[in-house]
Amino acid sequence: MRFRMIAAGAIALAMFSTPVLPQDDAAEEPPANPFAPIPLGEGPWELTTQETPLHVEVMSRDLERPWAMAFLPDGDMLVTERVGRLRLVQDGKLDPQPITGLPPVYSAGIAGLMDVELHPDFAENRLIYLTYSKADPEKPQRTTLSLIRARWDGGHELSDVEELFEATSWYGQAPLPAKCCGQGPPFGSYGGRIAFMADGTLLLTSGDRNFGENVQDPATHFGKIFRLTDDGKPAPGNPTAEHDGWLPETWTTGHRNPTGLTIDPATGRVWSTEFGPRGGDEVNLIEPGMNYGWMDVTQGFHYDDTPAKGIRNVPGMTDPVWTWGPPSGNPGNLSVYHGAAFPEWEGDLLVAMMNKSLVRLQLSAEGHVTHEEVLLTEPKQRLRDVEVGPDGALYILTDETEGALLKVTRGE
Repeated sequence: MRFRMIAAGAIALAMFSTPVLPQDDAAEEPPANPFAPIPLGEGPWELTTQETPLHVEVMSRDLERPWAMAFLPDGDMLVTERVGRLRLVQDGKLDPQPITGLPPVYSAGIAGLMDVELHPDFAENRLIYLTYSKADPEKPQRTTLSLIRARWDGGHELSDVEELFEATSWYGQAPLPAKCCGQGPPFGSYGGRIAFMADGTLLLTSGDRNFGENVQDPATHFGKIFRLTDDGKPAPGNPTAEHDGWLPETWTTGHRNPTGLTIDPATGRVWSTEFGPRGGDEVNLIEPGMNYGWMDVTQGFHYDDTPAKGIRNVPGMTDPVWTWGPPSGNPGNLSVYHGAAFPEWEGDLLVAMMNKSLVRLQLSAEGHVTHEEVLLTEPKQRLRDVEVGPDGALYILTDETEGALLKVTRGE
């Protein structure tokens, strides 16, 4: 079976946007590393944008590599730290005591504890879902992506912790197989984002583990998005369930490292961000049964300058809606804005970028990107996650060793 293409014109073909960071003239000094850490200033910051004044304040400075957050019904939030801790932000303040009960988390490189999401019926069942990098106890460098579910009663310990899904993409034990294209180390590209759909099923992203040759193999979990029931089983109606050789949980394939995932409640559209190699970072409109190309198709450049097999408009492959770079922007999570605080942004995509900016993408009714605006170049922090709070404010996690939770409201 071959993944089908979407109808021509269903989404805008990918295009190179204005680079997030300008490239210096070759005769000038090399540009500073846009990802190098810079200490977080005191704040608050009053920022001007094309049409909206912003007020940015620091809610907490005591997080280490925060990765994801989930709002609780009372407006508090759970926050994951990649190093393997789950934290509670209560009444706007970080509880100094982590929540215990997590399984051992492998946290070398960019591996670690990743997403946290609430069950749609959390108010009644108190169930939360988390993803993390799991090590083989017999071969600790051999790791994979795991999805767990736990019950949280509001205290400092999880109960009823159970693994719902373990990716078959075990990888990392030496000696490593030969790979093409200058790919990175095995402790990267796990994916790990979760999003619940309106029907109660959940989507889970899985990266290529820097072994992209495996992605186009339908019998592996490398570089896929899965659709699962709330107890981790393949969801009914998946596009690959009836096709020989395909895993029944597969929803889409052809992904490198999809670290952003959100579902627009107003339209039902599923949006994802994905790292390219050097450039070619993507925003994708995720539709069932599609093949998004990796590693045969990319608008970035392989690390050893191996030419890409395809760039765009490749039969059987779906192009991204938007791309960045080179240079790379390294997109984190994204959200669709719905709220009263910034009505002029209604329906826009907001993307946390690890090149120290927040990007706003204005969308047409059909889902095409019609305008890009780069925001929050102050306070000069790598951004991992952006969420729209119940109050319409933006809440942002910085991807730093001395990480922080920022709040963005309308300025004066």
